[in-house]
Amino acid sequence: MLRKLWMAALAAGICLGWFGVPGVAQSAPKGTGAPPSAKAKVTTSAATANVFKGRLSKVPVDAKMVPEIIGTGNSTATLNGSVVTIAGTFEGMGTPATIAQLHDSKVLRGMRGPVIGDLTIDKAASGKISGTVNLSAEQVTHLKEGKIYIQIHSAKGGPEGHLWGWMLP
Repeated sequence: MLRKLWMAALAAGICLGWFGVPGVAQSAPKGTGAPPSAKAKVTTSAATANVFKGRLSKVPVDAKMVPEIIGTGNSTATLNGSVVTIAGTFEGMGTPATIAQLHDSKVLRGMRGPVIGDLTIDKAASGKISGTVNLSAEQVTHLKEGKIYIQIHSAKGGPEGHLWGWMLP
């Protein structure tokens, strides 16, 4: 019985896109008849093929950190060869930002990974993120697969960061 509940929860999570896997919630626009995996082919042109967008949101935290970990943001990554340029904004953090970094989850979107580059960030509760990072061939592939993410740390945030967001095509 427990296995059936676990499988139902896993299926629901995949359908809703909780694990970064395209599902029902991320299906193609109505009327295109395209499967979810073809959505990018329907909506992406050559001019925007190397632009990735990200939404920064709270990292998962325990109950005592909930009041401290607040805020949102947006980011854009532009890939030119093996060089990615990051630009973004964040706002409403409970404490000032201290650092911003680019990470590679390597295995699966939604999983933490090592730092692959440092970004410039305004040391404030709201501000801008920017930077340029040279990527390896493997990291370029991971960026195109949605496995690269930005993580912002703050003065009172936990060791796992404050805000994060995956760069998606």
